[in-house]
Amino acid sequence: MEKSSSLPLPPISKEPEQSSHRDYAIKTRPHAVGSTGNRIELCTNHFNVSVRQPDVVFYQYTVTITTENGDDVDGKGIGRKLMDQLFKTYSSDLDSKRLAYDGEKTLYTVGPLPQNDFDFQVILEGSFSKRDCGVSDDGSPSGTCKRSKRSFLPRSYKVQIHFSAKIPLKTVLVTQRGAITPDKSAQDALRVLDIVLRQQAAERGCLLVRQAFFHNDRTYVDVGGGVRGIRGFHSSFRPTHGGLSLNIDVSTTMILEPGPVIKFLLANQSVESPRQIDWIKAAKMLKHMRVKASHCNMEFKIIGLSPKPCNQQLFSMKIKDGEHEGQTREITVYEYFKQTYTEPTISAYLPCLDVGKPNRPNYLPLEFCNLVTLQRYTKALSGRQRASLAEKSRQKPLEKMKSLNDAMRTYCYDEDPFLAGCGISIEKQMTRVEGRVLKPPTLKFGKDEDCKPCNGRWNFNSKLLLEPRAIKNWAVVNFSFPCDSSQISRELISCGRKKGIEIDRPFALVEEDPQSKKAGPVERVERMIAKMMKKFPDPPHFILCILPERKNSDIYGPWKKICLTREGINTQCICPTKISEQYFTNVLLKINSKLGGINSLLEIEISCSIPLINKIPTLILGMDVSHGPPGRANVPSVAAVVGSTCWPLISRYRAAVRTQSPKVEMIDSLFQPIENVEKGDNGIMNELFVEFYKTSRSRKPKQIIIFRDGVSESQFNQVLNIEVDQIIKAYQHLGESDVPKFTVIVAQKNHHTKLFQAKGHENVPAGTVVDTKIVHPTNYDFYMCAHAGIIGTSRPAHYHVLLDEIGFEPDDLQNLIHSLCYVNQRSTTATSIVAPVRYAHLAAAQFAQFTKFEDIGENENIPELPRLHERVESNMFFC
Repeated sequence: MEKSSSLPLPPISKEPEQSSHRDYAIKTRPHAVGSTGNRIELCTNHFNVSVRQPDVVFYQYTVTITTENGDDVDGKGIGRKLMDQLFKTYSSDLDSKRLAYDGEKTLYTVGPLPQNDFDFQVILEGSFSKRDCGVSDDGSPSGTCKRSKRSFLPRSYKVQIHFSAKIPLKTVLVTQRGAITPDKSAQDALRVLDIVLRQQAAERGCLLVRQAFFHNDRTYVDVGGGVRGIRGFHSSFRPTHGGLSLNIDVSTTMILEPGPVIKFLLANQSVESPRQIDWIKAAKMLKHMRVKASHCNMEFKIIGLSPKPCNQQLFSMKIKDGEHEGQTREITVYEYFKQTYTEPTISAYLPCLDVGKPNRPNYLPLEFCNLVTLQRYTKALSGRQRASLAEKSRQKPLEKMKSLNDAMRTYCYDEDPFLAGCGISIEKQMTRVEGRVLKPPTLKFGKDEDCKPCNGRWNFNSKLLLEPRAIKNWAVVNFSFPCDSSQISRELISCGRKKGIEIDRPFALVEEDPQSKKAGPVERVERMIAKMMKKFPDPPHFILCILPERKNSDIYGPWKKICLTREGINTQCICPTKISEQYFTNVLLKINSKLGGINSLLEIEISCSIPLINKIPTLILGMDVSHGPPGRANVPSVAAVVGSTCWPLISRYRAAVRTQSPKVEMIDSLFQPIENVEKGDNGIMNELFVEFYKTSRSRKPKQIIIFRDGVSESQFNQVLNIEVDQIIKAYQHLGESDVPKFTVIVAQKNHHTKLFQAKGHENVPAGTVVDTKIVHPTNYDFYMCAHAGIIGTSRPAHYHVLLDEIGFEPDDLQNLIHSLCYVNQRSTTATSIVAPVRYAHLAAAQFAQFTKFEDIGENENIPELPRLHERVESNMFFC
């Protein structure tokens, strides 16, 4: 059942709506930089690049590859081999110029080729003929499939090269000196340099994943399920304020464990015998994987499985000799391989791999097939696999620095002939940069107690919560976790008393019926809700839910959905594997926030001393979009926006969540006017504007600060001119003629810049900020590591200031962002990203669980999420 907002709308102004559209340009870097904080000397994984020939011009050419018959050839599979052979054969025709080829349809040279158009015939030795191993054109295994020259006949290709554009290298160099140039020109030049890096890696036989390269001899991380992580390196050229640099970072991608397909399936499904394999799941898992057949030493791509087992799967085979030559006879795949190669044993009763085409199957017994090396695994990892990967792939700062410096010495990037032709040389030492460590904000607890966090950490030992909320009329439900629910409730009550929270005894302790354990997740939740409601005269105010598994429990999504949308009940899920006072303190921080309490505030909030915010009503937004897991293209994306409430506080937020088309990053539901309803708006911002007005003494926001997560540099203009435009329209739709001032900041965690202490082996201190040298040459950005990295190497947040109509000084903005990393109500550590972004991510992830068990067809409309019940819609349910 969906609930619409019951909040009163702000008074409607009489002025008519005005056009909201403005063409915003990305803000350029101010002359001033931050100055507050203690200085600290740092190293970063950027390596300075020198260019001795800045007037070099790259020439771009389009490449078209066809067969002798004129059929188009996909360059991805064979393009690099063809271009290598072309260079060897026609080097003199090309004036011996080195080629930088992207592997598909484009190549680049330093300076022009002798002419604009070329037509080359390239003979590629070792191309497979149609006389391949397995099933022939009529669907039967070829009786002449032996490893012979006939399987590797030379093949001729036609390669056409056509001039398309000039790209001056100096566009990057001019940009780095601070002049504003067309962004596309500089990006094109950088793309050429990055393509050279990819080509280098391809020549070394690496697996390429965008700008990351993985060698077969690298250290592996086994995460179970037939999947392993492989460590490699990301490398890309970046223009910075200090000049062009090469950014190198350690990177990890997932690959399949090479070896027998049967062994992989056993590990992937966690079973001991082939008879236990779920072949429907196996078919989905194996599709598009590459295998090498041991009987003919050739590679194939899997398209599916045979309908019948190997010893029953028939095909028509042509008779090659005797009086019946030319006729066909029915034979099983098992009999064919027994007669021609070796008798299949363990796979005789198992399905065969289909490595043919949809209308022309080619069946191979499983035991003859091995997964090839360096084959990416692109499906979603399980929670256990993710945890294992994170634990095993961590590197301490000193270890990571050594890996990066070793990579620079090993790969000798600037010795590439193409880069040498540009006069490019790269320093072998990390770039040194000066950082600053900002002072942490003071926190306020109960009884007006102050707390000064130490290296981004604090605790509630012997402290009271600032505004505790009493817990009355509540229940404990247990989904078959082996624990004493009564003891847990007593421990929670005892801990709450120490933190200032008045907690009554639970009205009911509800245990799941044993027979319900075998039901599906949704059914289990419905039965538990029904059983609990029988014990309550009225719906409880709060439920503590004990889940059967600590992480990724199937119960979680259905439970949250029913409680928050249908029943309107605040709920906290736990799985108490280790019970301690610290554990229950952390649980109570979440519960108190969800019930409307406040655990702590910043001292500058209470004293109303936040620059540019304390005097003018200011709405702070955190925006994020959560996408479906890999391999599920039809799962809708979930957009979440949190907005601050109770101005001038910056610690309280409300969330609004919507679904949108899969994999779409721009939020399209910020403004959704309702047809035939005057001033009706079903969009996200209407909810947040109304909530701000209701909780901020009937004030409307005159300033809006947006923190946007999850967008790349290529999408910055869309954030400014699509999402901000929607927010303005939603504001004006309420009858407002004026437009608030905006400050728009993109917060990125998915980048490759790392910071290291130049004179220490530990992570950089909490509050470290860098706004010089390695930042963008013209745009306004900086790096901040607000948190204290305890495990592995800290990754700073990268903040891009796209717009600043409010007019923050660099110090004021950096200190505001730093402070917003200390207001996460569920944490006792500074967060690595501002709390509004973290909250938006949590809200989107929680709502994404609502649709986890709903089947969504390929062509179905995007399902709408149910709205939060009016009793919980204003709460911080995401804490």
